Amino acid sequence: MDCQMSPSKYAKYLKTALWKWRGIAIAAPTISIVVIGLRLVGGLESWELAMLDQFFRWRSPEPEDNRIVIIGVDEADIRQYTWPIDDALLANLLQRVKQQEPRAIGLDLVRDQPMGKGNAQLTQLFKTTPNLIGATKTADLVDSNFAIASSNIKSPPALAELGQVGAVNLPLDADGRVRRGFLSIRQPNGDSYLSFGLQLALLYLDGEKILKNEQALNPPRLQPHAGGYSQVDAGGHQFIINYRRSPSGYRTVRMADVLMGKVAPDLFRDRIVMIGVTAVSLRDWFFTPLDSGLGSTRIFTAGVEVHSQIISHILSSTIDDRPTIQTWQEPWEWLWIFSWSLVGAILIWQWRNVQTKDRELLVLLLRSLSALLLGSGLFVTCLIALHYGWWLPFVPAAIAFIGGGAIVTSYLAITAAQIRTYFSRYLTDAVVKSLLETPEGLQLGGDRRKVTILMCDLRGFSTISEKMPPEKVVDILNVFLGTMTEAIAPYEGTIDEFIGDAILVLFGAPIYRADDAARAVASAIAMQLSMRAVNQKLGQMGLPEIAMGIGINTGEVVAGNIGSQSRAKYAVVGNHVNLTARIESYTVGGQILISESTYAEIADIAKTNGSMEVEPKGVSQPISIYDIYGIGGNYDLELPAIGESLTNLEVPIPVTYRILEEKHLGTDILNGEIWRLSLHGAEMSVSQPITSLMNLKVHFQVPAHYWQSASLADNQEGNQEGDREGDIYAKVLNNQQLFNNLEVATEGLGKTDQKIYIHFTTVPSHLQKWLTRLSQLA
Repeated sequence: MDCQMSPSKYAKYLKTALWKWRGIAIAAPTISIVVIGLRLVGGLESWELAMLDQFFRWRSPEPEDNRIVIIGVDEADIRQYTWPIDDALLANLLQRVKQQEPRAIGLDLVRDQPMGKGNAQLTQLFKTTPNLIGATKTADLVDSNFAIASSNIKSPPALAELGQVGAVNLPLDADGRVRRGFLSIRQPNGDSYLSFGLQLALLYLDGEKILKNEQALNPPRLQPHAGGYSQVDAGGHQFIINYRRSPSGYRTVRMADVLMGKVAPDLFRDRIVMIGVTAVSLRDWFFTPLDSGLGSTRIFTAGVEVHSQIISHILSSTIDDRPTIQTWQEPWEWLWIFSWSLVGAILIWQWRNVQTKDRELLVLLLRSLSALLLGSGLFVTCLIALHYGWWLPFVPAAIAFIGGGAIVTSYLAITAAQIRTYFSRYLTDAVVKSLLETPEGLQLGGDRRKVTILMCDLRGFSTISEKMPPEKVVDILNVFLGTMTEAIAPYEGTIDEFIGDAILVLFGAPIYRADDAARAVASAIAMQLSMRAVNQKLGQMGLPEIAMGIGINTGEVVAGNIGSQSRAKYAVVGNHVNLTARIESYTVGGQILISESTYAEIADIAKTNGSMEVEPKGVSQPISIYDIYGIGGNYDLELPAIGESLTNLEVPIPVTYRILEEKHLGTDILNGEIWRLSLHGAEMSVSQPITSLMNLKVHFQVPAHYWQSASLADNQEGNQEGDREGDIYAKVLNNQQLFNNLEVATEGLGKTDQKIYIHFTTVPSHLQKWLTRLSQLA
């Protein structure tokens, strides 16, 4: 794109680009805003956390962390030694563990006051075991979801004095699972504790010479909106636990086995030994991401095992450089979500235009396959990312991906409905339904059927349009076509085509009805009656009046979709279409002519001014056409009589005329004289015989006798030289036609063969004023 593009060109380019990708431009931002909004208010939190759990369970199994050994107090130990165990028994247990020289001992048992005998021995052991860490639970009110956050569990006093205690608080999520852990926790009074797991991990790390990732001991603090969380209480130094998925869990031995010397003499050497409760009856258990899968029974994890997971997390990240769980900052997550909304929207939008049925099936298959591959790619990407320590927004991205495609699909459906509405402006709902909702509706081809065809055309409109700006011509057509469309609709005609100022209307295609002919004639009368409203509106707009002729014919045609696979239209083809156009060409403004076949369908309710024989071009023999002024039956419509008389002129008006053969103007200029006239027609003598229904271009000039006469000269309007002549277009009528149509007086008309009667089809406005004056000279 040109770097020097002007603002206007850039705006046009941008507008074009937006229109080209409008479905994507609507869908991607919309679904992204919705998804991000839902995420911010917590609407997706439960789904995201559940998916994180499932990803943990789907990860590849890892070997157990043999740096940790658990001594569990199980149900059998409780039955054997009772509960709580006394100080002497606990001192014996600790002494046996200490003898194997572990790196750290974690006492995850409540021992804040003496229990039975042996307290002095136990206290002395506490004071002489620097690698022993006791448990304390603080009443930290920062997070109301902390496990038993409302109660204090004090550590053994001797260990507290030495600072050998760690907080065992565990933050619970809304669904009761432990996904987060503490490195440190601060009480409202300002006292701070390192967590139980961190204290033990630090003791173990003291014996390590090389740490691959010391930064893991001080990871970034968990933020309220980290990952799938929404306004989670992030008090203290929290982190997301990277649970180790090990089929065998952690090496666990019974307390009784240790007391009875049934364990290996070096089992605890150089390891972290965790002492805690594993008996379910003591209710020191939690739910974790590894506890249950989709559709499986929920199980429990002992608190001592959860703390072992935290210790393993710290040791693995610092010694083994195992990843910690990290999340993107919110703007990057939003971009990720938006990107997947784009992918989903583009997937549907790119393949929206299908040209053929075969391609439609292929595109559907490719679209489904692409959606499956992309969705699988999103899933695999998030699963692999978690393996490397990144918690990516899978659920929001999946919703954005599906939602982007769904919104584009909805947009296309709405657009299709709008197109159907627009389509209905040119075809009736019946045609649209036939095209769109039947299996063969859009297939090329057609079938033979009996149809009544109506064609209307404006008389002399070509002459009018030649002398007007195109914008004014369009204004006239819009008023005319809009009014005619409304007049046709109640009679369920199918507007097959607008042909300039002409309209082709079908009755019987695509849906046949027994009264097609009657509805066509009734529609034609309604259309002619509507012309008064058309001319009133045109007058208000400062535009000239117009007149319309209508021809109707009934016959067998081929109706269907005609064209090519890339472009087609619903149409009718056959000789009867051409015949209808011929019949319409015989009409004058305000007239309705029907064929004999149409008349046969409505003879009992038709109201006619009579009939005549004509020989249309392309027809082998003469046919009868009928001049319709009304229809009875259920319709009861009539055209009003014009009711005007021809005025005898004092002096004939000489004219010249040329014959119009369809759209071609004859070269011969002939002479004639007008003897009588009205606003709409005249009696004219001609120099040679003329066939009825011919079209003439008559050059009319007001003689000096009239424009110099006192009665007309007083009115100076239109009395300039250029206003007294011009071309009038007219149709030749026989005597009966003219009089039946116009109800003119016949007395005194000449009966010579050299006289004809013409009906004006187009009169310039300046000559219209002279016709008005001349017709008033009685």
